[in-house]
Amino acid sequence: MWQTIKRRIFAGLIALMPIMATYWIIRLLFDFLDRFSGPLLKTIGIEIPGLGIILTILFIFIIGLFVTNVLGRTVLRWSEIVVAKVPIVSTIYNSIKQITGAFSGSTAKSFQRVVLIEYPRKFLWTMAFVTNESKNKHGDIFYHLFVPTTPNPTSGVFIIVPKNDAIHPDVSVESGLKTIVSGGIINDKVSISDKLPKIDG
Repeated sequence: MWQTIKRRIFAGLIALMPIMATYWIIRLLFDFLDRFSGPLLKTIGIEIPGLGIILTILFIFIIGLFVTNVLGRTVLRWSEIVVAKVPIVSTIYNSIKQITGAFSGSTAKSFQRVVLIEYPRKFLWTMAFVTNESKNKHGDIFYHLFVPTTPNPTSGVFIIVPKNDAIHPDVSVESGLKTIVSGGIINDKVSISDKLPKIDG
């Protein structure tokens, strides 16, 4: 009973963490901009309701505009080089970047679909992502698969399996990535296990 409660609490925390982190960052930015701009405008006799919210949205837009051009990407790369030289900070930063990169679109677009395979041995099912297909001289189709690790889906192993040995769970790539990152806590609405074959005996 207690183990079930702990699992539910942990699952709740995992689900809330991205929301709370986003809220905390935006709130911090809002408070800073509001405190910074308020006194300046009061000195010239201007008062704008909701100024903090407007400045926060404007600031985020400007940052997005900056990092999507050549100069911004160059500055961002230089910043990452500096951060990479700081021992503990670099580890935390790289982990967060790799995980968020999995949902940015670039990683998801390189995967064609989600499949389940028996790996690393029979009766152990592993989620994998199809990256390509090939045929041998007999016309048999093989899947090129990337098998990611948990909770960092940007590392893993590459294997080739016969297409007939893979099960299609009807799960989107985005949902599959979320399942991998959460270690199976965040699952698709339809249970993945429903797609697995019956166990004899």
